Amino acid sequence: MSTATYKVTGMTCGHCEASVREEVGEIPGVTGVDVSAATGDLTVTADGAIDDAAVRAAVTEAGYSATRA
Repeated sequence: MSTATYKVTGMTCGHCEASVREEVGEIPGVTGVDVSAATGDLTVTADGAIDDAAVRAAVTEAGYSATRA
């Protein structure tokens, strides 16, 4: 199991969190997504290695941008 933390910019509300959670949650192997609009933190947990490019692409698909913290 591995965990990675990202900083997400542009989130302002619970709907933003839900959008990011849904997109990142669809990545194969991801077992947990914890996201906070208040802090901009996104923590991803996965069975194996976390694909940074896939996480960033999923966040972009949700309408935001992310960088590895």
